[in-house]
Amino acid sequence: MDLAAAADAAPAPAYRVLYQRIREAILAGQLSAGSRLPSTRALASTLSVARGTVEAAYELLVAEGFVVGRGAAGSVVNPQLAGTRPVRRDTAASVAPSAGRQAGGPLPLQNGTPALDAFPRKLWARLSARQARNFPSAALPYQDPAGWWPLRAALANYLAIARGVQCAPEQIMITAGYQGALALAAKLLLQPGDEVWHEDPGYFFTRDALLLARTTIVPVPVDAQGMDVAAGLRRAPAARMAVVTPSHQAPLGVALSLPRRLALLQWAAEHGAWIVEDDYDSELRYSGAPLPALKSLDQQGRVLYAGSFSKVLFPGLRLGYLVLPDALIERFTTASTLWWSAHGWLEQATVADFMEQGHFSRHVRQMRQLYAARRMALVEALQHHLGGYIDAVPPAGGMHLLGWLRPDASDEACARDARNHRLAPAALTPWCTEVRMRPALLLNFTNLPVEHAAQTVRRLARVAGL
Repeated sequence: MDLAAAADAAPAPAYRVLYQRIREAILAGQLSAGSRLPSTRALASTLSVARGTVEAAYELLVAEGFVVGRGAAGSVVNPQLAGTRPVRRDTAASVAPSAGRQAGGPLPLQNGTPALDAFPRKLWARLSARQARNFPSAALPYQDPAGWWPLRAALANYLAIARGVQCAPEQIMITAGYQGALALAAKLLLQPGDEVWHEDPGYFFTRDALLLARTTIVPVPVDAQGMDVAAGLRRAPAARMAVVTPSHQAPLGVALSLPRRLALLQWAAEHGAWIVEDDYDSELRYSGAPLPALKSLDQQGRVLYAGSFSKVLFPGLRLGYLVLPDALIERFTTASTLWWSAHGWLEQATVADFMEQGHFSRHVRQMRQLYAARRMALVEALQHHLGGYIDAVPPAGGMHLLGWLRPDASDEACARDARNHRLAPAALTPWCTEVRMRPALLLNFTNLPVEHAAQTVRRLARVAGL
């Protein structure tokens, strides 16, 4: 549960909710002794709360001995807790870690492309070079196919605080991006012909991957409250899996409402079905508090939480992760030795350093501020130059906005014409399976500098027949 929702649902103030979340993560061993906590500014930005709220929570943790303040160096989990026995779920604790696109670059408006111009390349190169120079002996043997242990531990810490997902590092499997996570889940949990709920409209790569696994796609319509769970129950109550983007639906940008989240979890528990939660850009929210992960509400162990570094860092990493329910750890760990899904140790070790040293939280905060400005610049340019042809409003989160066209327009023709002139908006129509929607263009703003927005929109108007 996110802090804002928790504060509304309970009498405890927000700082107490945050204090309790971090305290539980420390007691559960997810935040290990000596782990560095995000700065108060970075965490306040991530959770969309006042900085004083985070400071009050940290002060209480310091007073109780869970956290030690180190001035300008930040706050860390008390190193003296290293000798304590973490309280973990038996099933997770029983599984010990093993020995540890385009040529020329992306085009303007290209979907899913972060601000590569603003990525801290020198810092990344320095961290990577330091790892290569030190070249640990642990990198020499065959690696744990579930992924580099320090990265899995860093992810468990991050997810516990930022997304409310309580998990042990043993539950995390590093994958080759989101597609690698989905492919692994489909191989192990589905049989040919199994029915799978898929959002309509929804991410076409997900749909194609499920078709490749020879499953039966069940399109479930999406409205202002997200996936229509009742419609899914009418169409295929015995489906074996649902794949959803609950925090920020792809491509419409709506959030799955709480009643529907609970209904989806109830369906999965009653029918023994699985839910794959694609939390692809949850960090990028520009108004309101971050929405809780569906996984944070899962009490029956039916949700597999899939995340990726492609959107928040850079897609060339091809690095993602999967948080598994306890009951699936052994099965996935065994299978991963046959279907190696993780990258080599250097990329994983660099990401782990990037997270452990606080750069990740800082980068997310800086990108959120940058993207908010780029989002508004694109909206204003569209309203000024194409106001009579495209309806566009700033989205609450994510990396793209929807530019709705006239009902008689062809979004596919517009996208094709633009592509021929080195602009890359995406058409909404290919995201739809059965539902028919007003034509629209998906316009990515994160890789479009503010000073280029007006010129790019004028080019779009000229070459796309608008």
